[in-house]
Amino acid sequence: MKLYALSGDPAKPCYVLSYKGLMIMLDCGLSISSVLNFLPLPLVQSPKFQCLPNWNCRDSDIQLEDGEIKECCGCAFVNSAPEFVPPLEKLIDFSEIDVILISNYTNMLALPYITEGTGFCGEVYATEPTLQIGRFFLEELVEYIEASPKENTARMWKEIQHQLPMPLNDVFKPKNWRHLFSMDAVNKSLARVRMTGYDQKLDIFGALQVTPISSGFCLGSSNWTIVSGQEKISYISGSSTLTTHPRPINQTALKYSDVVIMTGLTQAPHVNPDAMLGELCMNVMMTLRNGGSVLIPCYPSGVVYDLFECLSVSLDNQGFTQIPMFFISPVADSSLAYSNILAEWLSTSKQNKVYIPDEPFPHASLVKNAKLKHFKHIDSEGFSTEFRQPCVVFCGHPSLRFGDAVHFVELWGSNPLHTIIFTEPDFPHMQALAPYQPLAIKTVYCPIETSLNFQQANKLIKELKPGVLVIPENYTQPPAIAPQKLDLVIDPIPDKMIIKFKRGEVIKLPLKRKRGRVYLNPKMAKTICPQEVQPGVTVSTVTGVLQVKDNIHDLLPLEPTKEELADEHKSKPAGPPQPYSQLRTVRYEWGTLDINLLLKKLAQDGFTDLKVEQGSADEVTLLLPSEDTVIKVSEKSTDIVCGGKQSLRLKLRDLLLQCVQSF
Repeated sequence: MKLYALSGDPAKPCYVLSYKGLMIMLDCGLSISSVLNFLPLPLVQSPKFQCLPNWNCRDSDIQLEDGEIKECCGCAFVNSAPEFVPPLEKLIDFSEIDVILISNYTNMLALPYITEGTGFCGEVYATEPTLQIGRFFLEELVEYIEASPKENTARMWKEIQHQLPMPLNDVFKPKNWRHLFSMDAVNKSLARVRMTGYDQKLDIFGALQVTPISSGFCLGSSNWTIVSGQEKISYISGSSTLTTHPRPINQTALKYSDVVIMTGLTQAPHVNPDAMLGELCMNVMMTLRNGGSVLIPCYPSGVVYDLFECLSVSLDNQGFTQIPMFFISPVADSSLAYSNILAEWLSTSKQNKVYIPDEPFPHASLVKNAKLKHFKHIDSEGFSTEFRQPCVVFCGHPSLRFGDAVHFVELWGSNPLHTIIFTEPDFPHMQALAPYQPLAIKTVYCPIETSLNFQQANKLIKELKPGVLVIPENYTQPPAIAPQKLDLVIDPIPDKMIIKFKRGEVIKLPLKRKRGRVYLNPKMAKTICPQEVQPGVTVSTVTGVLQVKDNIHDLLPLEPTKEELADEHKSKPAGPPQPYSQLRTVRYEWGTLDINLLLKKLAQDGFTDLKVEQGSADEVTLLLPSEDTVIKVSEKSTDIVCGGKQSLRLKLRDLLLQCVQSF
């Protein structure tokens, strides 16, 4: 078994497992952090970004396109359409992938890069919410990029990267970056996805059985178990033990695995999500009291549901009942509507509301009461009429490089009364704000990450008792945001192996196939006649034809061949016996040779001059002087030495076999 690491970001994993001749891709996360190296895409021409000075190379022989690199407050940015970091292509041929298992909607954004234009013809499995909400993420991303097209594409900067100013001179392999796919590629890739439910066992070409298990992280999120006969592999990605709106994590199904691959731990291990939620509400209230508005860059699903619920309660408690909340996204209406019809994927408390009947999420009532207003864009019909300040605005994109958030940062950035609150840990907030500097707006960083922290992960590992643990190398050292906290790592497991990996590596996993499963045909089962060879142990021979098809092993009975059926009608069979007929008459001997019975049989057959010599305790020698023959019998072997007399040897062999048990 081999593991190919196609991603360097544990929060956006993409790995390939090679096992039993199959190539299984585990997630296809897309690293979006590369967009921070590009200038924002405003919805209309921005004087600020247009007036930024160009960076020019000191080497006169190197000529960049006009305005290819812009400078802002000591940082350089690429003035072009943003590019993304897809999974490594050179490590594996995507056309050889047999199946893709997706754990949650945040880990499927690279799917079009893998399935379209690569020759891919395998299967893709995901739960229904993962597919539908993943569609919202992809559609929003594509629409944001296409809404603000760039006239020119910057290319030369990648050739002189080492001469560029910070941070461009430090980015990792920008030549592997790619522009975003089209909406057509999104639709084609999502059409390949086959929806599955929790605990549904899926057969993979007869060789493996994979099962999605609730992970508790977000709507429809799942861990996966991969079972082959006696071997079990568990893939844990994006899990949570907190009590929020998704169905709780199922730990029982993950226990006692031979191999556990763990990734997708929290990106903010140094903070508590509950404390961050409280701090967010406090900063929102302070800003509103001072007459300012709040911008919260967000994704179209996920934590934003919890923010609606928490903030609406806080606004009511603090007397801000009339303060509106705006949710702006190309998929805002779809996301809000879809989340309320997912009863089977929710926690028990949320499910119970469905049967009252009541909406499981409070944003449905907030929309009805006009406390939460949703629009596709800021230029959508009715937005300018409804918009009033102070307010709270939720919109994308958290990177602040595209989407309606770009407009609000430019609109409110120079006013210290307003606040921008970052809740998504995917992007360092100061890097996200860098091209907008200088700014007067108040900045608050409240990362709300519900996936497992290191303490929870270590506790889970102890309870699961894996044979081998496989983790990204990042998890064996403290994170860069808190290098002094030595407890923010995965602890060693006594007497267990931990294998670490990093991007671009191919590692061998110590899982060897010990047994295979063979299905016994019912006809053959009826013919079995067990015999007891020792107290409590019975055996029986099974003679048949082993058929292997689609990785399924079937033991079938020996049916008569056409030649054998033809010979039955003849008085004398012609030619040598058929192999099947010989197999049917095979007998298997076992047990200890009865020496007294053998002597009696030999005497009855005319061997009268027998001599018996007792050697060691378990060795007897029989001498036949008249035939110049010696028979040596020991615990482990029986030898007949008869000087080349084939007929005599066969006669003695048959007599000897009559003195042992057979079946």
